[in-house]
Amino acid sequence: MPALPARAKENHGTPSGAVLQWRRLPDLPDPLGFAGMYAGVSKDALIAAGGANFPDKTPWEGGQKVWSDRIYVLPNRAGPWKICDMRLPRPLAYGVSLSSREGVVCIGGGDADRHYSEAFLLQWRKGKIVLCELPRLPQTVAFACGAVLEDTLYLAGGLNSPHASTALKTLWAMDLKRPRSEWRWERRAPWPGPARMLAVAGAQDGSFFLISGVNLVPGSSLGESLRVYLNDTYRYTPGKGWQTVAATPQSVAAAPSPAMPLGQMQLAVLGGDDGAQAQENVFAAHRGFSRSVLAYQTVTDTWTLLDRIPESQVPRVTTPLVPWGNGFVVPSGEVRPGVRSPGIVEVEPIPKRATFGWINYLALFGYLFCMVGIGFWCSRHNKSTNDFFRGGQRIPWWAAGLSIYATMLSSITYMAIPAKAFATDWSYYFQILAIPAMTPLVVCFYLPFYRQLDVTSAYEYLEKRFNLAVRWFGSVSFMVLITGRMAIVLFLPALALATVSSLDIYFCIVLMGALCILYTVVGGIEAVVWTDVVQTVVLLGGALAALILIAFNVEGGLAGLWQTAHAEGKFFERLDWSGDLTAGTVWVIFIGYFFSNFIPYTAQQDVVQRYITTADTRRAARSIWTNALLALPGSALFFAVGTALYVFYKMHPGQFDPSIKTDAVFPLFIVREMPVGLGGLVVAGIFAAAQSTLSGSLNSLATCWVTDFHRRLKPDSSDRANLRLARWVTLLVGAVMTGVACLMVRLNIESLWDSFIALLGLAGGALAGLFALGIFTRRANGSGALCGAFTSIVVLYLVKQCTELHFFLYGGIGIFVCVAVGWCSSWFLGPPAENLGGLTIFTRASGNTLDSLRGP
Repeated sequence: MPALPARAKENHGTPSGAVLQWRRLPDLPDPLGFAGMYAGVSKDALIAAGGANFPDKTPWEGGQKVWSDRIYVLPNRAGPWKICDMRLPRPLAYGVSLSSREGVVCIGGGDADRHYSEAFLLQWRKGKIVLCELPRLPQTVAFACGAVLEDTLYLAGGLNSPHASTALKTLWAMDLKRPRSEWRWERRAPWPGPARMLAVAGAQDGSFFLISGVNLVPGSSLGESLRVYLNDTYRYTPGKGWQTVAATPQSVAAAPSPAMPLGQMQLAVLGGDDGAQAQENVFAAHRGFSRSVLAYQTVTDTWTLLDRIPESQVPRVTTPLVPWGNGFVVPSGEVRPGVRSPGIVEVEPIPKRATFGWINYLALFGYLFCMVGIGFWCSRHNKSTNDFFRGGQRIPWWAAGLSIYATMLSSITYMAIPAKAFATDWSYYFQILAIPAMTPLVVCFYLPFYRQLDVTSAYEYLEKRFNLAVRWFGSVSFMVLITGRMAIVLFLPALALATVSSLDIYFCIVLMGALCILYTVVGGIEAVVWTDVVQTVVLLGGALAALILIAFNVEGGLAGLWQTAHAEGKFFERLDWSGDLTAGTVWVIFIGYFFSNFIPYTAQQDVVQRYITTADTRRAARSIWTNALLALPGSALFFAVGTALYVFYKMHPGQFDPSIKTDAVFPLFIVREMPVGLGGLVVAGIFAAAQSTLSGSLNSLATCWVTDFHRRLKPDSSDRANLRLARWVTLLVGAVMTGVACLMVRLNIESLWDSFIALLGLAGGALAGLFALGIFTRRANGSGALCGAFTSIVVLYLVKQCTELHFFLYGGIGIFVCVAVGWCSSWFLGPPAENLGGLTIFTRASGNTLDSLRGP
């Protein structure tokens, strides 16, 4: 087994290159600058206010500190600064300031005589500063720290008086999601460590962090040097409380706060006071503060030296860190005790991308052109719509089963399962156990109807059972949902690969989309199935190769990997067996996914279509069981990869890219750590996972359009014309979705598109509910079925907006509401259908079946 590149063996405390880029912005229009300013962003303008400095002499020369009430605004990065007529209520410094959607929230602070409890909001409106009063803190405070987590403001520690001999041990919170008239401070439980001031706060990964700081020795005061410099760190998660986490390598007291969030899993602390010179009592000859940029990884609970503040910049303390666009601004601040700087610096993470290399490209292109070759090989058999849509019903059961598995395992899942195991544990493996649990119901109660009726589109059953309107509702719901998802399936893996490598995002999208469209157009469902078979081997083989490689390159090998993961609780050690329906408990995961699985396995054409590609019902049942049984070891492999990645990056924290999102952690390892050539093949696995979903979606969408609409409206249309139309639909939809994925890159509409897909997803439960309503009841009719479906969508929307139920439960709720309302309303909306032979479980024996004529 080849070892990882030598850099993975280097001391992870020494960064290999710059991670952050620094640039100067226009200086503050004050020759000295200030420490302890309030700063933030409102309407994309940088606001800096208040602060304190020594205008005549340093304190070691007998100078007196002066507090300021000035407000400065930098409307854009080019400048110039504006000195506002509006001033603070009084000269103030050393409070906490945080940017919010409403403006810059300023809390507490003090002057030479006292500290204050006031809070106010600074807003930039039409070229003027507007100051609004906010609820006072229940106590006076300065030298505290704070951060905003999910629109809740947290404030910790500090001093309640300039003459205090002890620091505070308090945590206050204010929910900014409420209307401003309802904003109020609420006390939270304090952290388990000592009291502190000059700490660094942070918000990341769903938690508030309290880092380092200074504790006053009882009997001392702020003016004396008897301080205890702390390096402990604490994590507060709403609803779970405090947790002690890894301590910083050195104290980072008074560093710019809140800490810089990088990606979704890291916090960076810029410099700070390590206390070494304070203990030496060398304030007058101070050499400046630390240049170390320390990063905390919230998942692996490790600190590492991320970068160093360059010699061209002067480290600052007692100043906020302000997020502004893609960067973070350090406004003014203290460069040595008693010495300020008017300089304004912006810091921005430098994206790190690994070169993909020609050997990796060769491996990737080799795989892709093999897929196209399979498509052309299968085109020999595509002489009719039966061949194009159903593969002539000559697909082996095991191939159909692998195709179902590949279709359900999208590129998003291929990256998301390892990412989930990396970030948490194996709790979500219980969702996989739900697949074999529900498979007998699909085989016994659903499959026979699709086979007996000899359908091409699953929604033909809905017309036979109810009416044409229900069929079209089902078909349109599926087509709209699957069309939207195709763009996401292309966009997200391309984004992840482009983030961590030199691969161009447009190149990834167009290559995946174009070649997939090509082999689907020429080869039909048969090409889809056989490429799925190859893609299943590639994606499972790639994951297995990654797991073996990691095991050989962590301390202790496979045994060491297991021991470290077990000690960190990365398997099933922390399962939540409670009945909380708002959290991802074992019961919510299993039961929710059990019912949610009925949506794809009983009501989505891209999965149901595989059931009718085999020769008979018995072989179709085997294909479904093949998928169910393969899901268990296959998913265990992906969870194991995620756990192995956790151990690897815990042992090699310097190799982790702080700027990536959680879902990119597997692609990060592939392109940076895997040997040349093998990395290309595993990237091909990501392409394979995307293409298996995309090709199946394209063919099933063409099937629905031709079968449910064109053939239904033009029954005299020739089979040759229908086949030609199916290919054109495949080509056009694929091209449009590839274009939409590219548009998502250009316009950055990912969040908007996610919201659109989530809204469409509300129809999934209704779709599965229609099939359940038809199969398991005799009284339901077409009008009642539509009433149940629309009610299900409305109820699910209200559940999503008005409750905190876990989203895993949405599928089951949607199915239940559709069936219950559909059945009840059918009693008032007309009689049941007269001929239900072969259409319900109660009348199935009375329907003749094509398979019964063929034999067992």
